[in-house]
Amino acid sequence: MQRQVLDYINEESVVELLTKLIEIHSPYFHEEKVMFFTYEWLKEKKLYPQFHEYEENKITNFKGTNVIGRLKGKEKGPCILLNGHLDTVNVCEGWEKDPLKATREGNKLYGLGALDMKSGCTALLLALEAFKKTVKDFKGEILYSFVSDEEGPYGLGTNATIEDGIVKDADVAIVTEPSSGFCGVDFPCLCLGARGGYNYRVEFKGTAAHAANPEKGNSAILDCAKVMMELKNSEMMKDPKLGKGSTCIIEAGGGGQACSVADTAFFTVFRHIVRGEDKAYLEKELYEAVKRADIKSEVKMIFREGPSHESQGFNPYIVEENQPYVNQIIESIENVCNEKPQIAYFSSIGDFNYLGSRLKVPTFVFGANGGNYHTANEYVEIDSVIKTAHVVYEFLINTLGLN
Repeated sequence: MQRQVLDYINEESVVELLTKLIEIHSPYFHEEKVMFFTYEWLKEKKLYPQFHEYEENKITNFKGTNVIGRLKGKEKGPCILLNGHLDTVNVCEGWEKDPLKATREGNKLYGLGALDMKSGCTALLLALEAFKKTVKDFKGEILYSFVSDEEGPYGLGTNATIEDGIVKDADVAIVTEPSSGFCGVDFPCLCLGARGGYNYRVEFKGTAAHAANPEKGNSAILDCAKVMMELKNSEMMKDPKLGKGSTCIIEAGGGGQACSVADTAFFTVFRHIVRGEDKAYLEKELYEAVKRADIKSEVKMIFREGPSHESQGFNPYIVEENQPYVNQIIESIENVCNEKPQIAYFSSIGDFNYLGSRLKVPTFVFGANGGNYHTANEYVEIDSVIKTAHVVYEFLINTLGLN
């Protein structure tokens, strides 16, 4: 069996497919070409793909496309969801190589999305092909979703698969985000959960006055600054697995009138959270900071609106280490890599949050090693992509194989 698998998952097949994916420019909200390519690739391999089209009309007015499919066994068994996103961030400044051309240097392959996460999608595609070609009968079902707009503000692609009921039957999920690359640890690295996060805006209303007599007014900008500093000093909850959350001020502004005390100001926060921290907790945290700041301005807190109630933010989740699927994926990693994976927890958010917290199924993040994700000169280590594909294949065999 192993020899057959190597016909489909090897250095040549990984580099060839990953190169093609990298060289299709697919920033979020512009994924049509890469979705069509992936659909045609899966169709050629007789893996029964379908286009899943969705619309988000409340905020973005975006019409998106996912590529989904199912492989059903002859007997009842677990449903394994394989999820990956085919979009990337936009090209940033500072690239020393062409970001839209795959460039190989030894074990590294450079290009936009090489690590995050066209490497993971390559691993899933080749694992699916190998399974289809080498396994005649199995129990259960494989459900795959190659989605759009993970890098955008709401994870619209995976959100749509959940809200449209496409992935409701999943019993366990694997998301091949680059766990080693993101966590900064050697491959193999298995993430058993992730912090969540919410975006909110804080608005201040002060009192205008002439800039020659600032004592007659109340500067909303100064009050805004005081609250920002107090908020950064807030004591956050500590989770035994996820650690602490974090507060990042991502935008601030106000005033603008010539020669006047600013009567308006605002700042915007992205707040990563851990278990036990929710919208009510964040609201309490903010207003305690306002109280400590001892300001005069009126304060209003507004959470970022989401396409739906469930997609307003990203909730944290963990997979308990005694969960049966944990043992199976660790065994699969050991069989391929000849070593146990390092266990970690993702510090940021992604589609895995939606799957782990909303579907409430064990959701593993396992993928390649590399560097410079979301910045210039992004690269992936080729051997880690090969091993990721083999681990996914091994997990499918171990979980769905007939005795």
